[in-house]
Amino acid sequence: MTTLASPFTSALRPFVALARTELLRLLRNRALLVPALLLPIIFFSLWGLPNARYTLGGVNAGRYMLVSYAAYSLISTALFGFGVAVAAERASGWWRQLQITPAPPALIFGAKITASLVMGLLSVLALCLFAGLVGHIWLGAADLGGVLLRLLPGMVPFALLGLTLGLLAPPDAAGGVANLVALPMLFASGIFVPLDTAPDFIRSLAPYLPAYHFGQLGWTAIGAKPAGAEWTHWVWLAGYAAVFLLTSLWAARRSEMRR
Repeated sequence: MTTLASPFTSALRPFVALARTELLRLLRNRALLVPALLLPIIFFSLWGLPNARYTLGGVNAGRYMLVSYAAYSLISTALFGFGVAVAAERASGWWRQLQITPAPPALIFGAKITASLVMGLLSVLALCLFAGLVGHIWLGAADLGGVLLRLLPGMVPFALLGLTLGLLAPPDAAGGVANLVALPMLFASGIFVPLDTAPDFIRSLAPYLPAYHFGQLGWTAIGAKPAGAEWTHWVWLAGYAAVFLLTSLWAARRSEMRR
């Protein structure tokens, strides 16, 4: 029993230590922490609260848009807290130090993704608390659990996309590149603006975007009208995760060959 547990323990300890370090780095980064916590709340205040009495997707619009901005907060955390941070680490030399440690790349990537998931969870909980206290819009334990069980794992493709951007973009331009990718995707996926009000070409494009399937998982968790079977959204996100994983590995090798 000890022989079997030893390799697992020896791998778990550095993973936990690195994930803790990554989470502390994110929490101490005020330039990331403040927007990650406040921007979803601000956007929900501007568009979610005034429309709370209407209906979207067959459910209360306030609850629907609460899930929308929860999805936005997770995507934003993945792209900026993961990708832009990697670009900064490249500039400071920390990324190079991580690469020459005995820790395998899978452990490093896994620790960073875990820290982003925890950071995203804090952002979503802050948004839900604000919606409940200020707008009296509560998801309830079952609905909130269903949303989190879908959106947190679904965040992985966006973390891998952020990693790709962080490895490819120049460090001083990574934030702008992430915005250039994120904002059009969020608008075209129905996260910021419901697709019912979008032009026809946007509605035809949306099903091919990862944020669309990410949002669908969250909306169906609160009883909104489904746009296809739930498993199809998981398949799309898994496919995007595979693509972004391959591109991030290629970008990491490219960066190493240049050095």
